[in-house]
Amino acid sequence: MAFMCATGKHRKPGRVKRTTATAAGVAALTTTGVVGTLAATPALAAERPVEQTGLTPVITVSDDVAEQIDAQAAVQKIAAEQKAAEEAAAKAAAARAEQARQAEARAAREAERKRLNMFVAPVAHSYVSTGYMASSSLWSSGSHTGIDFHAAVGTTVHAVGSGTVVSTGWGGAYGNQIVIRMADGMYTQYGHLSSIGVTVGQKVTPGQQIGLSGATGNVTGPHLHFEARTGPDYGSDVDPIAYLRKHGVNV
Repeated sequence: MAFMCATGKHRKPGRVKRTTATAAGVAALTTTGVVGTLAATPALAAERPVEQTGLTPVITVSDDVAEQIDAQAAVQKIAAEQKAAEEAAAKAAAARAEQARQAEARAAREAERKRLNMFVAPVAHSYVSTGYMASSSLWSSGSHTGIDFHAAVGTTVHAVGSGTVVSTGWGGAYGNQIVIRMADGMYTQYGHLSSIGVTVGQKVTPGQQIGLSGATGNVTGPHLHFEARTGPDYGSDVDPIAYLRKHGVNV
């Protein structure tokens, strides 16, 4: 009489079943390999997530890529050096241009200073026809208080130096006259003019035309009467030839 064992959770499988299952597992491992076995296991087949460690991953590049990066860096370095050299050259050129401009400005100022400090004869290409302190009954003081320059009517009369006009108009025996206070504090007077071309308060420069010569006032003929004075009025005269020569005028 045969006995049948009841199946249940408390019963282990028979040896025959365990052996058969083991053999089947070995066969599967042999046939599919480890990967097949792991893939058959859901827990092991799932891909592990990348662990967040906070560290920067290291990327390995090939030699060709590294050479390209080095070449690009070298090109960038050369470009940066070239740009720096160009900027330095531009700054140097700008500095040289500024130095040249300043030198030109200094030269112009010096030339203007010299021009303003120079003196000229009141009548160009002329000569003294009557000297200073010459004696004659023609003058009320008995002597000549200035010098006379030979000049036909309408000859240009120049300011002998820089100054400011302090008087113009009729001057009695002097006829039409101009008195200028010079930059050095002295005064110059121009008499017997046929025309006056400046006004009181006007600034004049060396060689500037201030009027035209004539024969107005007490004269025996056309000429320019010129005086150098310590003050603006008659009676303060000094030797005009010495004054002009002191300032480089050949008379």
